[in-house]
Amino acid sequence: MVKLGYKLMSEQHGPADLVRNARRAEQAGFDFAAISDHYFPWLEEQGHSPFAWSVLGAVAEATEHLGLMTAVTCPIMRYHPAIIAQATATMGLLTDGRFTLGLGAGERLNEHVVGAGWPGVVERHERLSEALDIIQGLLSGKLTTYRGHYFKLDHARLFDRPRRKPPVVVAAGGPEAGRLAGEKADGLMVTEPEKELIKAFTGAGGKGPRYAEVAMCCAADEEQARKTAHRYHRWSLAGWSVLAELPHDEAFAAASEHISVETIGKEISCGPSADRHLEAIHELTAIGCDHIILTQIGPDQDFFFELFERKLAPALRAKKAA
Repeated sequence: MVKLGYKLMSEQHGPADLVRNARRAEQAGFDFAAISDHYFPWLEEQGHSPFAWSVLGAVAEATEHLGLMTAVTCPIMRYHPAIIAQATATMGLLTDGRFTLGLGAGERLNEHVVGAGWPGVVERHERLSEALDIIQGLLSGKLTTYRGHYFKLDHARLFDRPRRKPPVVVAAGGPEAGRLAGEKADGLMVTEPEKELIKAFTGAGGKGPRYAEVAMCCAADEEQARKTAHRYHRWSLAGWSVLAELPHDEAFAAASEHISVETIGKEISCGPSADRHLEAIHELTAIGCDHIILTQIGPDQDFFFELFERKLAPALRAKKAA
């Protein structure tokens, strides 16, 4: 059965609005909400980047049954894995088991701020592998000391730890990361609609949930929706190999200045048509993703929630029931 998630886009909304959006998502019938964990927005126009973990604490108190997760946190530079394990355990308790930790190898955009440089993709995956050892070990209560190539742990222990370990999901943009998720995580998040990522995950023994995000811009006027998507989301069309390497929002603006409104309209479902948005969702469920996170682009979230309640949710639930 497919679970439906709402994206708390911290690059587009301030902290108070994110809490409001989470409450509205729960009222609309979403199964869970997933927050991005950034230090910078992708583009200056987006205008926000609050601390995700503070927002999560507020959302935990503002909701009753909505699942919560990070989508995703990078535990290899800006955060030490032990701190992420502690934050995860705390969220597990505050939400009474509603929290899932989403992890990824990150982007230079957010991790360079600590002044430690930005390693190549091989080292990033090695760091993520060690971070997974530490986080999973601390959350399960089985690890106190660790000596890796990149990270060390000295007599650590989580005193406030939920009885049931929060699940850990790893985002993968390639087969290597997919295999890492299968070996060391409890689930997978794909960054591209590629079946090979699912195969890499299951081939490495992965048996957990498979997440994916779908960006859309729901609005009464299709042309205006395309312009909104272009203003706030044109950065995403550069491809993950580029997204991970650019250092700041000005670089993303330069890298995406050639992308036209027409191109955005071809790549992102825009406008009032529920059928078009459903087609975009189906592209990911067709490859085996069973947790779909819907990202509404732009400041107008109310039109999206109304369309979700009236048309998207009934259509998706009918499909699940069938």
